[in-house]
Amino acid sequence: MGFRIVLTGGPSTGKTTIIEQLDALGYICKHEISRQITRQGQKDGIDQLFLKDPLAFSKALFEGRKRQYAQTDNHEKAPVFFDRGLPDIVAYMDYLGESAPQSFFKDITHMRYDLVFIFPPWKAIHISDNERYESFEQGQKIYQHILSRYQNLDYDPIEVPTGSVNDRIEFILKFLRS
Repeated sequence: MGFRIVLTGGPSTGKTTIIEQLDALGYICKHEISRQITRQGQKDGIDQLFLKDPLAFSKALFEGRKRQYAQTDNHEKAPVFFDRGLPDIVAYMDYLGESAPQSFFKDITHMRYDLVFIFPPWKAIHISDNERYESFEQGQKIYQHILSRYQNLDYDPIEVPTGSVNDRIEFILKFLRS
């Protein structure tokens, strides 16, 4: 089983940039799939599937992330980085005031991660686009839901300080060396 590491946090905090750089450095990385689901919804005529049908969006996302998790079972002890984890889905549903299916909680309880790094809101790099619609203020609220959800699941998320991509990667990698 691989050493599973989640990079999480609110929208537009630098997670994907870090995952892409870790991937370029040769680490095994599981990339964010929510944009693919959003784009597919847009092709089907739904501007924001997450807002129109949060449960359908969340179920599709949950299944995709479960597949990513299962793909790491054969990676021995190599570190595997995930751009968001399963608990993020429930945290986003919490943010919307929606109830997650009980099956999500069963899987989240059994599909654990070894380390969780959380990226705090960072106004200087926050942007919105066709798939990321949240304002900075909404991102701050989402961050709180994500942090609370991981803590409620007995994780101790490590906050990644703001800074250059290289500094942030070095911060994360030092935990693998210790």
